[in-house]
Amino acid sequence: MLRENMSTLSASLRLQAVEAPISQDRSRSAAAMADLFGPLEGLLRGGGDPRLDIDPTSGTNEYGCQPFPCPGTLSFASSTATSISARAYGRAAEARDSLMRSAIAIGIDGAFEARVEAMRDELKAHLGISGTRAEVIFAPSGTDAQLHALFLTRALRGPALTTVIVASDQTGSGTADTARGHHFRAATANGVRVRKGEPIAGLAHSVASVALPLFDDGGDFCPHTETDSRVLAAIEKLVASGSNVLLQVMDSSKLGWRAPSEACLEEISIRWPQQVQVVVDACQMRLGRPRLRKYLDRGYLVIVTGSKFFTGPAFSGALLVPAVLSNALDAVPGIASGLCEYSSRSDWPMPWSALRARFPVRTNFGQWLRWEAALEEIRAYYSVPDEFRVLALTTFRAGVERIIASSSFLRPLPPQQKPEGASADDEELAQTTIFPFAIRCGDRLLSPSDCRTIYRGLARDAQDAVAASGRGCAPEIAAKPCLVGQPVALNDVEQGPVAALRISASARLVTETWSPDLDTAHDNLQRELGHVGAIVSKIEWLLAHFDGLNLMEIPNAS
Repeated sequence: MLRENMSTLSASLRLQAVEAPISQDRSRSAAAMADLFGPLEGLLRGGGDPRLDIDPTSGTNEYGCQPFPCPGTLSFASSTATSISARAYGRAAEARDSLMRSAIAIGIDGAFEARVEAMRDELKAHLGISGTRAEVIFAPSGTDAQLHALFLTRALRGPALTTVIVASDQTGSGTADTARGHHFRAATANGVRVRKGEPIAGLAHSVASVALPLFDDGGDFCPHTETDSRVLAAIEKLVASGSNVLLQVMDSSKLGWRAPSEACLEEISIRWPQQVQVVVDACQMRLGRPRLRKYLDRGYLVIVTGSKFFTGPAFSGALLVPAVLSNALDAVPGIASGLCEYSSRSDWPMPWSALRARFPVRTNFGQWLRWEAALEEIRAYYSVPDEFRVLALTTFRAGVERIIASSSFLRPLPPQQKPEGASADDEELAQTTIFPFAIRCGDRLLSPSDCRTIYRGLARDAQDAVAASGRGCAPEIAAKPCLVGQPVALNDVEQGPVAALRISASARLVTETWSPDLDTAHDNLQRELGHVGAIVSKIEWLLAHFDGLNLMEIPNAS
């Protein structure tokens, strides 16, 4: 009955918002209610970033994903983005209906605030951090959450601040800007037009950054000892110059690496306890709950997302704030005025009543619904027995490594070598879950540009090209849309820039293969490995027809 009256009520509310002589707050609330009645797919892709916009030709966003379930796509792209599952889509629909009912009873602002606060508690419960008294700041993305981390650190440590970015070549593209308090896109998730690269009002003053890449000048990954030495040297120099430090560490990178080492972090906490604030980039969410709790216990800020490993829709970020910092934050005397362009009152936890009151009241339905979807994926994942989560990721790792090694066209990148005992806090995620590989074409490895061509070719239905050539792999394989992790640029001293694609395990791999019948679960896992084999076959077909690919018909995702 509620949905039967959607069109009429939506039109009425919009008319009320425009024409009725009511207060600004009531007008805004009426407009928000009207927006809530819009199509669910539209809400799910709103309040984020132009990368969520749907290309009219492909019907997908910049990641090759859609805002509704896509069961026919072979997707192992959780290191980048994943289309919403049927389970999560159902949760988003139910959440929207529930909010409608609450809003009619108590008003949209009160209903929205209460629901977002309940989501904070749900996220903390799923991640096992309810007892830590940590708080959650929601954000449209992990990149937005970096701005929150910078703001909080400036508030606690003072304005003279330098961000040291560990693994700067393995983090998000916007980090170079957010590390200095600058705008990282041409518009914020709340629709405010800004200038990319320009300072954010009240946030960028006296802030600098230092980038420490994981690759050395020879194109190889730096050894742990070298990375640690560079981090310690950078901090020592900055502290000596009178600057406080926001140290952004990586757990894990686009290629699944973690840096710096545990020993390095412990030394930093001993030598500079008052000058260095650590923020952990855990956006991939490929770490165990004990490790997450340990970070918070140490007083680290932690950036997380509901997308990536957990496969919620892209653009669902959050900053976890440890209790040791949380207690001081409500007394912050003011906020950076430019931060209001990025954040809303409901993003901030209710116990910080004084701080959150400084932010505008705004309803980002897209961010909320994407988190509703992500929470459903997180709930489903941790509902699977511990033993099967380990079995699934172990079996998948062995199978993917075998499939990649069997192809003469793929060159797997070596996994990070972890110190003995370093995996004790990572539960089943001690397993490798990101499998990067370079692609050989003749006597060379593909460049970033060529890898993007393969990446886009994988994502499209190539049936027309198959029919035209009549050669290569079976038409049903070449025509199958396949999503893998976006290309990651590498260095090669012999031939110049090259890139790697990534096949990634995800929480959804576990939940969609789980069965109490072990034979069925085993068959399900083999089915998924068969899908990986199909992706490799399609890569080989694309290589065989590389010069003839009709690039004009391939949506341009970067």
